[in-house]
Amino acid sequence: MARQYSRRKGKSGSKKPLKIVKKSWLRYSDKEIEALVVRLFNQGNKASLIGMILRDVYGVPDIKTVTEKSVTQILKENNLERKLPEDLTALILKDIIIMKHLEKNKKDMPSKRGLILTESKIKKLAKYYKKIGRLPQEWVFNRENAKLLLE
Repeated sequence: MARQYSRRKGKSGSKKPLKIVKKSWLRYSDKEIEALVVRLFNQGNKASLIGMILRDVYGVPDIKTVTEKSVTQILKENNLERKLPEDLTALILKDIIIMKHLEKNKKDMPSKRGLILTESKIKKLAKYYKKIGRLPQEWVFNRENAKLLLE
C-alpha cells in the first residue's frame, strides 16, 4: 500500500520480534521500570524519548513486554498525562514553524503545500482523538491559539 501523500511504497523499517518474551538478562522489575518512566517524565522528557532512554541507557528492550503496559498507560495511571497527545503536539509545532517560514518567504510554494498537508494531518488526528475520547468534541485547531496550546 502506498503512503498517504506520496507514491512511494514505504516497505522498509524495523520490525518487533515475533516472540513476546521477557528477557532473562533484564535487571529491572516491572515496578522499577514504572518508577523510571515516572522519574524520566518528571525530568521533562516526552513519552517517545522515555522509551529510547530506557532502551539505550538502562537496557530495557521493550517496556510493554516487561510491564504489560505502554509508556502512556503508565503515565495515565500516575496522572501525568498531558492535555494534548504527543503526536498532535508535534504536528502543531511543525505547523507553527512552517508558518514562520512562509511569513518570511511568501513565494515558497513547496512549503505552502507542506503547510496544507500538515494541517490535514492535524485535522485527521484530531478527528481520531475525538472519536476515542482523548480530545473534547468541541476542540478545533486554530492557528492563532496554537502557540497558546503548546505553552
